[in-house]
Amino acid sequence: MDWFGGTTKTEGEGAAILQVSEVSLIVQELLDDSRLQEIWVQGEVTNYKHHSAGHRYFSLVENSDKNSWSLKCKMWRSSANTLSFDPQNGMKVIAFGSINHYAPYGEYSLIVQEILPAGEGEKHLLVERWKKELAAMGYFALERKRPLPRFPVKIGIVTSETGAVLQDIKNVIGRRYPLEIIVSPTAVQGEDAHQQIAAAIRRIDGKVDVIIVARGGGSFEDLFPFNHPEVVKAIAACRTPVVSAIGHEVDVTLSDLAADVRAPTPSAAAELCVPDRRSLAELQQSLSEKLRHALLQRLERAMEDVLDIRDRLRPRRFERRIHERRQETVDLVERLGRALNVRIECDRLALNQLRAIIEGYNPLKLLALGYCVIEKDAMIITTIDALSNGDNLDIRFIDGRCDVRVERIRHGRNI
Repeated sequence: MDWFGGTTKTEGEGAAILQVSEVSLIVQELLDDSRLQEIWVQGEVTNYKHHSAGHRYFSLVENSDKNSWSLKCKMWRSSANTLSFDPQNGMKVIAFGSINHYAPYGEYSLIVQEILPAGEGEKHLLVERWKKELAAMGYFALERKRPLPRFPVKIGIVTSETGAVLQDIKNVIGRRYPLEIIVSPTAVQGEDAHQQIAAAIRRIDGKVDVIIVARGGGSFEDLFPFNHPEVVKAIAACRTPVVSAIGHEVDVTLSDLAADVRAPTPSAAAELCVPDRRSLAELQQSLSEKLRHALLQRLERAMEDVLDIRDRLRPRRFERRIHERRQETVDLVERLGRALNVRIECDRLALNQLRAIIEGYNPLKLLALGYCVIEKDAMIITTIDALSNGDNLDIRFIDGRCDVRVERIRHGRNI
């Protein structure tokens, strides 16, 4: 047996000898199970210590008739700073966190990220479950969101008749854009508040242009009815656009997720639902000025057009135009006449030249000078070589013809 070589097996047995570190690693691997990560654990707080560095150390215990179970817990300062209450020994709480194993000490503990009192914590878990179920059903889908009407005529308010919220909304609307307000009163907290809220929403749906569902600030418990699926479904089923204004800006309920628009406060909801009449008045004034300026420019252009047409229709203007056109016609005729004379003169000179050329080739003109034309068998004779003794010739003079007979041929090559 090797006592120093690490993991070995005894002869004849299957058991392995593990190092302490190996055991710790195996435990660590087992504790990494997803079932032990990001879990809620309920128990009673014991051995609670608030360390000077800001960390919190305590245990959660569960006592039964037969056994007592304990789970060590650590909450680091970054998470402890978000606590809304100070846990005390003996307090029943729900803690959210993950199991972690610290190998050097061989111990495991719950690293806590959030602590809630047991009753409130159960409701938090319930809201988380509702949120997942309603999201899966499409109640929070962005494509369901509708735009608010720009100029509503009637606004419905679902809230308590006795709270300051209603008066705040009325004051804002009265100051910005007075219009008809219809209140659908309801309780905003209590055991059956969610039923009343849902009924108030259904009661006013279709009778106004936009609905404001509002409530003032409060604790998670106070706002709990607005997380109820019945209220969420009533909002989602509305034909009328819904604006939610529940609690403060940091408070987000499931009703906020289902509404078409979420406002951080009831007053802000009123501002979102109606325009500001002062801004509208300023816009109207600006548009009126632009319209007046455009009309003036249009009138000026129209006046210029009228004056121009009137000038064109005046008799003197017509006479002047006719005189101008007549003068232009006379000038054109004169230019055409001059151009025609030039062309005629040019043509005449060309014709004379052609006539002279043609006259130069006229045989009759040669005959007038004493020359004659000798023809034999209707062919003009130009050389003596074309003649033979006894040929009959036709001689043409300028004033007649005669027939002759060749008696003797004399060649004159040397002439």
